[in-house]
Amino acid sequence: MTVIPDPSTPFPLPHTDRTVYLKPHITSASIEVGDYSYFDDPVAATEFEANNVLYAFGPEKLIIGKFCALATGTRFIMAGANHATAGVSTFPFTIFGGTWAEQTMDIITSIPSKGDTVVGNDVWFGYNSLIMPGVRIGDGAIIATGSVVTADVPPYTIVGGNPAKPVKQRFDDAEVDLLLRAAWWNWPIELVTEHVRVIMAGTPKEIGQIARENGLLAN
Repeated sequence: MTVIPDPSTPFPLPHTDRTVYLKPHITSASIEVGDYSYFDDPVAATEFEANNVLYAFGPEKLIIGKFCALATGTRFIMAGANHATAGVSTFPFTIFGGTWAEQTMDIITSIPSKGDTVVGNDVWFGYNSLIMPGVRIGDGAIIATGSVVTADVPPYTIVGGNPAKPVKQRFDDAEVDLLLRAAWWNWPIELVTEHVRVIMAGTPKEIGQIARENGLLAN
């Protein structure tokens, strides 16, 4: 009998509550998380929205794809953390109200936004990784432990350091292109389940072939 894990299960591991599927725990309209993406935290796994998405005061969104793995300490700094830097002081007088706010509101509202923070699918975030506002991380990327990601990360690229720099590309350009066109994370979950061993341990060519046989390989 085929048993497929349910992505709406808040606590997918019966022996512990430190690992959660994120989607069932998200209440903010500013955060979107795809099926099966999980977060691990030994103390407050259910508090990701409050503790790990920081300064989410503005209209910008955090969008996380499917099948992502977020280790303990993975945090996202949102655009609300930005301060005005055009003048002498970076102190945010405006937020404290009164005459300060009346005289400076236009300065705060004119700060350029870095936009949404967008994470692709099948991205692995190492322990204590920090993602800065407006960053876009491609499908299949790996963010090494302790990385501070200040710039976009290409698909299937490993980055590390502060600021994070590319360490290596996981596959060659043709293989990356094939994987992006195959987009296994968008397959019906029954097909994912049927080929889960190939997804975990196979080659881009094998993934591409499965997608092609099932009419799921994009041009």
